[in-house]
Amino acid sequence: MLLDCVIIGGGPAGLNASLVLARAKKNIILLDEDKPRNAVTHESHGFITRDGIKPSEFKRIAKQDLEKYPNLSVENQRVIDIKKENESFIIHTDDGNSYHSRKVILATGLQDVLPDIEGIHEFYGTSLFVCPFCDGWELKDRRLVVIAESDRVMHLTKMVSNWSSDLVVCTNGTNIFSKEQKELLSDKNIKVIEDEIASLQGDNGYLLKVKFKDGKEMEREGGFVACELKQASILAEKLGCDMNQMSGIEIDDFGRTNIDGIYASGDTTFSLPQLIVAASEGSKVASGVVSDLINEDF
Repeated sequence: MLLDCVIIGGGPAGLNASLVLARAKKNIILLDEDKPRNAVTHESHGFITRDGIKPSEFKRIAKQDLEKYPNLSVENQRVIDIKKENESFIIHTDDGNSYHSRKVILATGLQDVLPDIEGIHEFYGTSLFVCPFCDGWELKDRRLVVIAESDRVMHLTKMVSNWSSDLVVCTNGTNIFSKEQKELLSDKNIKVIEDEIASLQGDNGYLLKVKFKDGKEMEREGGFVACELKQASILAEKLGCDMNQMSGIEIDDFGRTNIDGIYASGDTTFSLPQLIVAASEGSKVASGVVSDLINEDF
């Protein structure tokens, strides 16, 4: 059977795209490997009516919403390859299934690559986060650390300062601040420590101390980290999709890539890493797919 669209990735972008496509009477399949980027996150914030919801519960409710549409199927499968065949695509999964579709939406997301610091994974998602808009409220007015090894450190520090005035910035042995930036941070009473970090220590996922390789220690109650991001899937690269300067998939206003019939949405395009933003982009790209299908058939 030739499907109208296959959506790859069951995060908020893929889920909302599926909803819009299903309601437009399109025959679609959502293929979800179910390995979300926010698996370590206890709560998601900033989504009106769902503030503080567990990501797994959000996903359960979303899939429940999709169950009412008989023209939509949700399958727990990992896509391993996509081939273009004339004006459509063959999508292959790791369990040997193949799907034939006119359009494909890549909502495969990103992976966080944390700095190589002992103990960092123990606290990530509980007291150490990447997005102050998502988790700043929970850490407001506490003694926080900002850990960053890249030139994004200044931007992240400025943002975090909105939620707490008690900040220390650790660059883990890298010298990334200019003299002017250090002076500005000093004027704001923000301390910069460029020594290498030996480990992060705490209890039950809650950060208590930062230990440095020179033997010094610093008490902190949580913080934010600038991690590197990479595509969670190589499908876009294999298809030949253009990438933007941040290594996200390059798209137009409605999610179209440079490959005709391939669309992208959500974190995979390096949009703002927020639940509500990804969901809205899923809705928008699905509208683009529906519009393109209608124009082709009219």
